[in-house]
Parts: sequence; C-alpha cells; structure tokens
Amino acid sequence: MITTRPAQPTDIPHLLEGVCRLAAHHDDPCTASAETLARDLFEQGPWMQALVAEQQGQVIGYAMLLRLAQVQFGTRGMDLHHLFVWPAYRQTGAGRALIAAAQSHARAQGCNYLTVGTHPDNAAAETYYLHQGFARRANTPRFAMPL
Repeated sequence: MITTRPAQPTDIPHLLEGVCRLAAHHDDPCTASAETLARDLFEQGPWMQALVAEQQGQVIGYAMLLRLAQVQFGTRGMDLHHLFVWPAYRQTGAGRALIAAAQSHARAQGCNYLTVGTHPDNAAAETYYLHQGFARRANTPRFAMPL
C-alpha cells in the first residue's frame, strides 16, 4: 500500500537522491545539497513544500511544490515543480498518489489551481499529466488543473 505524507527533515537524504536522479534524467547537473534542501523546506520561510510517497516505510517518490499567485485575480496556485518516483516503483500508483496529495495540499493552502511543466520533448510525461486531469496551457509545455 502506498501512503503519502509531508516530508520531514529526516527525509532529506532521500529527497536529495531523488532530486539528483531527476536532474540526471534531464541531463542537468545536481548542485542541490542537504543544506540547501533543509534551508528551502524547513528554514527561512519555508520556500517550498515536499511530499513523499512511501511503501512499507520506504520512500519511493516525492513531489516538490512551489507557491504561485495571480495577483490581478486574487487567486493562489501551486506548481508541482518536481514529481519523481524511483524507477522500480513506477506503474504502482505512486505518481497518482503524489498528485492527489499535492491537490489536497494546494486546496488546504487556499489554492485555486495546480500547475506542472514538462520538457517539450517529453511526450510520455505530457500524456501522463493529461490522463491525470491536467489541461495543456496554450502553446507551452505547461499544464494546469483547477481545484
């Protein structure tokens, strides 16, 4: 059974591993550190929020959420900045569980929408997000979902 929960400071090593795996997948360098994750998740703000997916007490994926706003409309949103599931746990529902947890978290923060972006050439991610209820934003590799 897959469960989700807000990340805790003890999750930082798992989060850092996932962040670096996702960076490698996109051929990006990973210059994040345990210190920068601690700063951004648990200190000085916090700047962002993280959710983790677990199976039998083992972290198998994570989502990083960043706050957004459309000031002119008086609305709040949340960006699903990272969604990553360890390869051995893909196709298990962990991604869906993290998206559902992100929706719940965003609603609890008074958000009206959830967004996510993909690399323009990542057709698999595009298809996945469309199947999860996101709609493509015009002429961009960005997707949004009303809450």
